[in-house]
Amino acid sequence: MTAAHEVVLITGTSSGIGLATAVAAARAGFATVATMREPGRAGALRAAAGRAGVTVDVRRLDVTDPASVAACVEGVGRSYGRLDAVVNNAGVSNFDPTLEMSTTAALRANLEVNFFGVVEVSRAAMPLLRAARGRLVTIGSVHGIVGQPFNEAYCAAKFAVEGFMESLAPVAGAHGVRVSVVVPGFVPDTSFGVFPDIDRRTLQAASGPYASTFADYLDWVGGQGWEGAGQPAREVADVVVATLRAERPALRVTTGDWAAAYLEQKLTDRDGSAVQRLARTWIGQPESAES
Repeated sequence: MTAAHEVVLITGTSSGIGLATAVAAARAGFATVATMREPGRAGALRAAAGRAGVTVDVRRLDVTDPASVAACVEGVGRSYGRLDAVVNNAGVSNFDPTLEMSTTAALRANLEVNFFGVVEVSRAAMPLLRAARGRLVTIGSVHGIVGQPFNEAYCAAKFAVEGFMESLAPVAGAHGVRVSVVVPGFVPDTSFGVFPDIDRRTLQAASGPYASTFADYLDWVGGQGWEGAGQPAREVADVVVATLRAERPALRVTTGDWAAAYLEQKLTDRDGSAVQRLARTWIGQPESAES
C-alpha cells in the first residue's frame, strides 16, 4: 500500500497508541481521520500533529454506538470518496479482583468496547475497504494470546478479537482486504497498566478471599513483571504504519522481540501447561506448584 492520496481511519486517538499512530500515518502521507468519543479531548493530538508538521481530520466516533460508527464511516466516504484502511485501536483496560468478585455488567462493558466495538467499526468500513482493496488493522495485545491473572475481562475481549480476525482474514482476503492484528507488549506511555496506590488499596479491599493472591500479583506487576517489555507508543505506531504499507502483511504482527518471545511460550505450548506454570509464578507460587 502506498500512502499518497490514501485515507486511513483510526479509532481511539486521544492518547497513547492511537494518538501516535494518527501522527505517524499523517507523516507517512495518509489522509488521516483521527476519531475519538469526545473530540473535545483532541488537544494533545492536535499539538503532537502540529509539532510533526502534519494535519489530522478529527471526528467523533463512539465504537459502542452503532449510529455514531455508521455516521462517521459514511461521512468519511462522502468527504474523501474512499477509505483505504482502518486501524481499530479504541479500547479500555480492565483490572478486577477476579471473576467471583466482579460482575457480569463489568464483563459486558469491557466486551462492548474491546470486542464488539471492533466488530462494529469493521463491519461499517468493509464495503469501502473492499472497494479500495484496503487494509483492516486491529491493535491486539499479548493478553489476547496469553491469559493474565486478574485481567479476565480484558483478556476475554482480546482473545475474541484474535479469533474473529483470524477467521475473517481469509474471507476478507479473497475479496481484496488484508487483515492484520498488531500485538504490542507493555506500552508505559498509555493509561493502560497504570495502577496508582489508591487503586491498589481499593481493589485489594474488594478482593475478599483472593486478597493475598492479588497482593502477590500486584507485587509482580510493580516489580520485575514486565522487565524488558516496555516500548513507547511511537514504536508501536511505526509498526502499524509499516503494516499498512506492506504488500503482504502478516495476520499477526508483533511489535518487538519481547512480545514475540512472550507469545512463543503460548504458541508452542500444545497442552497449556507451560503457560500455567508461568502464570503461577505471577501470583506467588513456585513453578513446581500444581494447585
